[in-house]
Amino acid sequence: MAKISPVSIKYMIHANFEAEGALEKPDVIGAIFGQTEGLLGAELEMRELQKEGKIGRIEVSLKREGKRTMGSIKVPTALDQSETTLIAAAIETIERIGPSDSQIEVERIEDVRGSKREYILERAKKLMTEIKGATDSREISNEIKDAAKMAGIQEYGDEKLPCGDLSGKEVIVVEGRADVLNLMRNGVNNAVAMNGTKLPESIRKLSEEKDITLFVDGDRGGNLIIKNVVENANVKYIAVAPDGKEVEELTGKEILMNLRKKLSVKEYAFKNRIFFDKVRAPKGVPPHSVPGTRTSDEVPSVKEDINIESKVELSDNDKSKLKKLSDENQGTGKAILLDESLSEIKKVSVKGLSSALRKTEKVHTIVIDGTVTAAIIKASEDARCQIIVANNFATTDTKIKLLSL
Repeated sequence: MAKISPVSIKYMIHANFEAEGALEKPDVIGAIFGQTEGLLGAELEMRELQKEGKIGRIEVSLKREGKRTMGSIKVPTALDQSETTLIAAAIETIERIGPSDSQIEVERIEDVRGSKREYILERAKKLMTEIKGATDSREISNEIKDAAKMAGIQEYGDEKLPCGDLSGKEVIVVEGRADVLNLMRNGVNNAVAMNGTKLPESIRKLSEEKDITLFVDGDRGGNLIIKNVVENANVKYIAVAPDGKEVEELTGKEILMNLRKKLSVKEYAFKNRIFFDKVRAPKGVPPHSVPGTRTSDEVPSVKEDINIESKVELSDNDKSKLKKLSDENQGTGKAILLDESLSEIKKVSVKGLSSALRKTEKVHTIVIDGTVTAAIIKASEDARCQIIVANNFATTDTKIKLLSL
């Protein structure tokens, strides 16, 4: 039998068969050639196709179970798609193999060229990585630009901290040199690195003169840096990279987006339920003018400052009840109005809350699904409400006790 060149194979017919008696491989191959003879005309005669090299060596595998024989057949072809499917259908018409009744079913027709394409693609990728000395003009341009920006890195303070241009009013404090490089590479030049998690004295002094934005990684280390720096320097804003990402690996778009989302220390503490042991008075604010301070230059903890004028006390049972109500109210778009004993007065839509508060008396507590806006807080103050329970607050500037349970 002629053997088709592996290079010219286009398709592989995969078929399974089952026969009632004991068979050998020549029985199967003989049945394929013998019982398909004359079915498809002279042009698709399988013996002639094999002589011409259009059908390759037929492979047969057998397995016997008692008196039954089962197995698989592989027929390689260099025919086109329609001719290959005709050959496959002809094979399925075989009803006897040797002396035994049998049944053949084509499982699939494989496009061998697809496998070759995958190999070619993977091999090309590997070869591409091995090319040395080749690059394009954009890569060269980017390398030159990066080199120029890196050359612009300066040193600040006695600790010789890596930094960019710190002449402006605002300065971004990051953890390491790689963070400074990435910011400068993406057009943010007013950055300085701490060179670790410990706050350098030079940056503490710098915070007395500049507006500091602390930009940290989105991991546990970033949280530790926030606590350390906020408690020992004058920080105006806090920006955090996305969860699990470091500042040095952010794209230019991500850097600008996260800097735009920066929060004041008070907003960050409230949003993340983080309580600092102390927060230094903002630059230019006399210590005695900060609520709760006397002669120290440090303001009370953020925990005290958020609702410093609210005197409402809640028992553990009250908090548990409010948490249960809040959980049950999630996703409803409703606000629950409660009296002083935390009994429900009515339930209204959040959109109609301001109007409902004007018409309802003795509202002590409100449980809200969604974000509490400044307008809702104003309406709640007018209604002499004491407590608001919600997941998010657009502002914390109120005498009302704000709870996020």
